[in-house]
Amino acid sequence: SGSDIWQRGTSFTASGYYADRWYVDYGAGTGRTVSRQTGTDQFQYVQRIQRNSANTSTTVMYAGQSFEIADATPFAGKTVTVSFYARKGADYSATSSILTAYLYTGTGTDQNVYTAGYTGSVTAINQNATLTATWQRFSYTATLAGSATEIGINFIGAYTGTASTNDYYEITGIQLEVGSVATQFSRAGATIQGELAACKRYLP
Repeated sequence: SGSDIWQRGTSFTASGYYADRWYVDYGAGTGRTVSRQTGTDQFQYVQRIQRNSANTSTTVMYAGQSFEIADATPFAGKTVTVSFYARKGADYSATSSILTAYLYTGTGTDQNVYTAGYTGSVTAINQNATLTATWQRFSYTATLAGSATEIGINFIGAYTGTASTNDYYEITGIQLEVGSVATQFSRAGATIQGELAACKRYLP
């Protein structure tokens, strides 16, 4: 996901789908915003996951994507790598500036890991990325079970205390691929048109 397609809008204050088929779950948390922001040289847009200024809710907020069975099963039994670009806002409140990256697998069919969870859920990746104010690329590798029919990528920023103006992280260029090394980011069909076609699968 290059955070290219924002067909549902550019700012979201409630749980649900937002950019490039991504999903945010605020849980019982309030005063949160996901928004489209100007990106980097490589990416036109990025996702900003923010706790609004003066907010005191520290309920965990999830942002990620669940893969349909047709997209997930080609990764079963393979070594895979998740990579992404991220940076923090000046007031990002997570302890030690951590953003936790997860990769889950399941054995069900087309479940949403954020609303109902996966049958036979396994946590294949659970890694802490230490963010700075500068864009960094992170990558993590795991070998998936041959029985996996579902995959979910998930990011958690564990906010603390009372939010200041820039209590957020930004993320883009999220990629899952077969192999033990992160390769150059590539969009679906290698084009933004390919990404748009994939997104229209979910919202014409």
